[in-house]
Amino acid sequence: MNLIKKKTTDLIIDYMVKDPIKNLPKMIDLAESLDRKGQHTEQVAQFRKTIINPDSIWSKFVEDLFKEVDPECIKKLIECFFVNATLDGKMEDAKEKYGINVPWAILLDPTSACNYQCTGCWAAQYGDKHSLSYEKLDDIITQGKALGIHFYIYSGGEPLMRKDDLIKLAEKNPDCYFFAFTNGSLIDEQFCKDLRRVANFTIAFSIEGDEEDTDFRRGKGAYQVVIDKMRLMKDYKLPFGYSTCYHSKNTYNVGGDEFIDYMISLGCRFAWNFTYMPVGVDAVPELLATPEQRKWMHDRIREIRDTKPIFALDFWNDGEYTCGCIAGGRRYFHINAAGDVEPCAFVHYSNVNIHDVTLLEALQSPIFKAYRDGQPFNDNHMRPCPVLDNPEAIEHMVKISGAHSTDMQSPEEVEALTAKTKEAAAKWAETSDPIWEEHLKEKPEQEKMKAG
Repeated sequence: MNLIKKKTTDLIIDYMVKDPIKNLPKMIDLAESLDRKGQHTEQVAQFRKTIINPDSIWSKFVEDLFKEVDPECIKKLIECFFVNATLDGKMEDAKEKYGINVPWAILLDPTSACNYQCTGCWAAQYGDKHSLSYEKLDDIITQGKALGIHFYIYSGGEPLMRKDDLIKLAEKNPDCYFFAFTNGSLIDEQFCKDLRRVANFTIAFSIEGDEEDTDFRRGKGAYQVVIDKMRLMKDYKLPFGYSTCYHSKNTYNVGGDEFIDYMISLGCRFAWNFTYMPVGVDAVPELLATPEQRKWMHDRIREIRDTKPIFALDFWNDGEYTCGCIAGGRRYFHINAAGDVEPCAFVHYSNVNIHDVTLLEALQSPIFKAYRDGQPFNDNHMRPCPVLDNPEAIEHMVKISGAHSTDMQSPEEVEALTAKTKEAAAKWAETSDPIWEEHLKEKPEQEKMKAG
């Protein structure tokens, strides 16, 4: 972003923070003017329609956000997340130059170690012996910024076992935004002070619903830890949210009014919903959500967006908004704690290791090319995933790319993985295909525009 554009952006952000409800339209006007290739026209128009409407739940969301969260944190969120990450143009230039997917975000595992042992956790299959050094994490971020990537997400293991390094990285890279999934147990007052100071780092608490369901997967006392640490972060006027894995035992709990309203009351601003994936030899296929539960969550998330002041996402059921799978570098990819570059956090197969190749070379590797060539994996965008919804797709890509299993303890052949998802995929197809066909009848031009 050139100097004049940056100064203009800074002025507008400062102006908006002083009186957000009055001045937010100017921010939207700026975003529209900076979108040099018209790549975000639809998103900007939708943002204008919902946020500026005083009767919209999103107007309340914005109002509460500016009342309850430190203004510097909001300013940095807007600067990094909406301006640097979306509008600098390097990403699109790199896509055209190299003919590859260039993602909006990179998911990194600073360490495979964790102080919890959650039932069915895919990350547990990595073992606890690996870490990406501070220098390597910094190098990945530096290379990423050169490609226009300004959003970095930490998973694990428990990423806050490296919290000092993560704060240093956020401080060194003020033009980026950082995000960590955490069980919350390592958050303390000093960490909250550090988050306030750097302002470009937030977290999502991992929670499974109420106390019974959370402790069922995460261990006795895990739920109360999350609640206590949410209260601490709210006291420090920090932005945060929650992440949940919905499965056959807890879907109606995590999607219910009581749970969501309680999370909002504790200060959560966003909700990231993942469906259970039976990855790894210790996976529990019985935890897979049923087609009825997945359909219910599909409808429920849309209801939440219209009625509750929280930004809720469902990374499978929102495939209609992303035209299918977002992995393989299309919107994000994953680097595990040993350095293996994987197309998705749930796809433990790779051709390359970040210790041996550049980020650009990783994005040019065979399995990433296979993803790019194959996306979308289904014309029904309610069936986006090559593992859970189209298992034949991941089998094909692993085989033609020659990718190897990255499981650090018990390597899993791709056929063993898909054997756990084929029946679920077939049942979901029966449920979702008629819904999608009806959706296309109602909004054919909209879907055509998205696909283009």
